[in-house]
Amino acid sequence: MHTLTKLFVNKCNISGLIRCVSSLPKYETLTVTVPKKNVYHVELSRPDKLNTVNKPMWGDLKKCFTALHHEPECRVIILSGQGKLFTAGIDLKSLIEYFSVANEIEDIGRRGRFLYTYIKECQESISALEECTKPVMSVVHGPCIGAGIDLITAADMRYCTEDAWFQVKEVAVGLAADVGTLQRLPKVIGSASTARELCFTARKFYAKEALEIGLVSKVFPDKESAMSHVMATAEQIASMSPVAVQATKQNIIFSQNKSNAEGLEHVALINMVNHQSEDLAKSAIAMASKGEKPEFEDY
Repeated sequence: MHTLTKLFVNKCNISGLIRCVSSLPKYETLTVTVPKKNVYHVELSRPDKLNTVNKPMWGDLKKCFTALHHEPECRVIILSGQGKLFTAGIDLKSLIEYFSVANEIEDIGRRGRFLYTYIKECQESISALEECTKPVMSVVHGPCIGAGIDLITAADMRYCTEDAWFQVKEVAVGLAADVGTLQRLPKVIGSASTARELCFTARKFYAKEALEIGLVSKVFPDKESAMSHVMATAEQIASMSPVAVQATKQNIIFSQNKSNAEGLEHVALINMVNHQSEDLAKSAIAMASKGEKPEFEDY
């Protein structure tokens, strides 16, 4: 039985690097740890079910990333999967149960409302990664299918292992992907043509192609080396001003679908407050004096 947040309790007293996070909600399908100071690791933890996304996991994802959004000590999030793969996509048993309940509703209007509500809840679970102001770094090993593509395209950075492969599988099971892939994948890779081919054909594509089209930033020989690199990068990000990092994410996401003028106005409004933060003064003094990198308060 997976617990709320499995932490390395025996290391909790080592320089405060690993903190017990009892303030976080309980999760049935996720494991959350704090392996480094201000770095939180979220793992899909249904390895016996290939980390497939079932109804509890949809709920856990939203709760978890909403909680981390509000957690001051969290500055960076790493997302990965336990077991032999990242995720095999949506749990078909859960999906069948969902449609069975829908089909019991005789009135078409009420059945439609039920379906709409469920779809919106799933969308919100994926969007929680994007709405969380903390940078999310995803690490894929093995298959990343269907809902897995939704997850990683909502993350800020993506990395994978050489044995990773990807598939936008929805059309193969008679569905149009409806929780984020169709909206985010074209923007992530910067090619509407390639994104449409992948979504229309449901073909598998592998790590080399994922790197070539810009879906992932780097490919590693195995999960261990991938996690080592990502952890080091996460530590570097966590050492920066959380005010600056989180405002950077907010502005990048806001500007994706806006004109340059709208994006510039947005950052001006945010920075008229953030420029008054002590983080800016600390950083400027450290750079000018070539002194040690400053420590920043949680935010």
